[in-house]
Amino acid sequence: MFILGFPLLLVPFAIYNIVAFLMPGVSWTATLTSVHMMSGGDWTMSAGDMLIVLAIILLFAEMMKSTRIGVRSVVDHGLSLLLFLAMIVEFLLVPQAASSTYFLLLVIALVDVLGGFAVTLRTSQRDLTVEGTLPHISS
Repeated sequence: MFILGFPLLLVPFAIYNIVAFLMPGVSWTATLTSVHMMSGGDWTMSAGDMLIVLAIILLFAEMMKSTRIGVRSVVDHGLSLLLFLAMIVEFLLVPQAASSTYFLLLVIALVDVLGGFAVTLRTSQRDLTVEGTLPHISS
């Protein structure tokens, strides 16, 4: 399957960069919609909130992908690590990335990298077989 070797968190990263660089007047904190709740309060959602929700959903898919073992899984983890490194460099050096929305995307990418490696190591331990560990039966 093609999607296995592709870091899904590249999608919100690309969306953020497209909006930040091609539409500089767009605010990540401006209210997109508001929902009147039964409690009487209003729940407002911004573009940044929606992007974070998308990233969290894609993080779940990345965690499910990390349970597979094989060469594609290693490549996927490597690409996720490269994406995280690119995101941290952009966060430190590019003024358009200095926002709380971008920082939360960066944290989600970090969780993807650390969680992906942890899940892969944990699942690969179950596949490890050690030779010569059977107990000796004496007659």
